[in-house]
Amino acid sequence: MNTQTDLSSSEIRLTSFSHGGGCGCKIAPGVLADILKQSGGFPVPKELLVGIETADDAAVYKLNDEQALVATTDFFMPIVDDPYDFGRIAATNAISDVYAMGGTPIMALALVGMPINKLPLDTIGRILRGGESICAEAGIPVAGGHTIDSVEPIYGLVVMGLVHPARVKRNADARTGDRLILGKGLGVGILSAALKKNALDDAGYRTMIESTTRLNKPGQRLSDLRGVHAITDVTGFGLLGHALELARGAGKTVRLDMGRVPLLPQVAGLAAQGFVTGASARNWAGYGTQVDLAATLTSVQQSILTDPQTSGGLLVSCAPEAVDEVLSVFHRDGFAQATEIGTVVDGLPRVEVAA
Repeated sequence: MNTQTDLSSSEIRLTSFSHGGGCGCKIAPGVLADILKQSGGFPVPKELLVGIETADDAAVYKLNDEQALVATTDFFMPIVDDPYDFGRIAATNAISDVYAMGGTPIMALALVGMPINKLPLDTIGRILRGGESICAEAGIPVAGGHTIDSVEPIYGLVVMGLVHPARVKRNADARTGDRLILGKGLGVGILSAALKKNALDDAGYRTMIESTTRLNKPGQRLSDLRGVHAITDVTGFGLLGHALELARGAGKTVRLDMGRVPLLPQVAGLAAQGFVTGASARNWAGYGTQVDLAATLTSVQQSILTDPQTSGGLLVSCAPEAVDEVLSVFHRDGFAQATEIGTVVDGLPRVEVAA
């Protein structure tokens, strides 16, 4: 039987091919740390402004006094069944890393791995068109790429961008007294867990797609604000994991207020019903010893804070006097849930969460 001609796109559930979807596919943080410990050192040129030292969102290489190249890559297995939506989500997620460095994307290369004997060519084509549509929205071409025949569907991008060397926003430059602002509500992993078990309604699906396909363009403008000290985006390690990376890079303590953390609609109820991902537990196992949760926080709230976000929001560390301007940048771009959620204080590099 020729699968390519006998199966239609409507009969395919892309998520059935995936052992984990979206950024929930990431290697657990503890395992990743052990792997990276084994990698050998190498000479680092002075032009490399950002490398692997603080687990930042992208590499940055200085070209001249006015320009630095931002380079990143991201790819994963399907988080939704609709091929076009899968392509859009994966592309948005990959481009986000350039915005998180304060950069402007300039072009992308597609990374495509597909089980050719199991997926109709039309399905694969729709995935690619979905990614291209987001690249068009970002104003960049898909200038090439690479394809392989793989067991699971994999799609993503290599993305390159430009930023002024003096305006690079690393995840390691938070300062004592900074306020933390989160650009999107949490809960993508929880919504995707419900979707995989046929428990997500149409409104919940629309919420999920709207969040995961919204480009983090405010990062470009935030790089111009003197009061913005550090930016990262919240993805596979959840809010706690990426806040911890920010704390480690700065050598500070990050304090979060659970009551102010924005959640996507339906997330709290679905989490209470048990719709959480395995990646959430792996995240906690990887970094929980460096997080202090208020005694009154529930296991459901812990699951939300460790929930892997696919194409999540920007986490911005800024001076107190810059909060209003940062929020204004987000809100003007349609990020209605952008909210101040915490502070940076002197202390050991860890995260503390108040109820």
